[in-house]
Amino acid sequence: MRALWPGGALAFSLAVAGGAGAHEGHKPPPDAGAAASYAFPIPKPGSYNLPPIKPAGGGPVLDDTGRPHELADLLRGRATVLAFVYTRCGDICPTATLQMSLLQDLAAKQRGVSGRTRLVTMSFDPGYDTPAVMAEHAAHWRSQARGAPEWLFLTAPDRAALAPVLAAYNQTVEPKADAASATGPLQHIFRAFLVDRDGLIRNIYSLDFFDPKLVLADVQSLLLETRGHSGRKAERP
Repeated sequence: MRALWPGGALAFSLAVAGGAGAHEGHKPPPDAGAAASYAFPIPKPGSYNLPPIKPAGGGPVLDDTGRPHELADLLRGRATVLAFVYTRCGDICPTATLQMSLLQDLAAKQRGVSGRTRLVTMSFDPGYDTPAVMAEHAAHWRSQARGAPEWLFLTAPDRAALAPVLAAYNQTVEPKADAASATGPLQHIFRAFLVDRDGLIRNIYSLDFFDPKLVLADVQSLLLETRGHSGRKAERP
């Protein structure tokens, strides 16, 4: 079951136009998310190209069980959507995670997409967001529905390990002057990244364009490519 992000009631109230935060009895309206304000319809998957931007950065991370991984390894083999957030955030992070949860729901309904798609939420607040905290956070958001794409919740072992990861993704995080701010103690700009099966970044989203339908179309476009950048033939979803 999905529940409201702790401390995120304000952000959720601003995000309800983009959908609901739980599977049971809550469905997004037909024009959910940023797509409602698009000047043009979302293009058909496969009708446009997403050229590689750069290789996705790596670094040591911990999953929500405390198991260590190399981030770059987790960003290969599937079309991956990577979003940077922190659990004490009370403004844009809850909205972004809501959109991620709706993306998971949409992908689960697409034959040939879910099993080749991965969602990754990465915290940039390792001092607070321990694996145990991330596990609790995941329990609020991760779908248990059969066929839902994998959704990993990661944190870094410490700030030293986190620094090169943030640098690789140009993710600036600074403490707020008011550490007791109701919207959380850290200041940041939201970014999410679409990474292909070869570990190459293919799109970068701000919150304004982090709409589940748009991101799903991008994921489907990657999966429709006839050949990966490594020369491997790709299956058609």
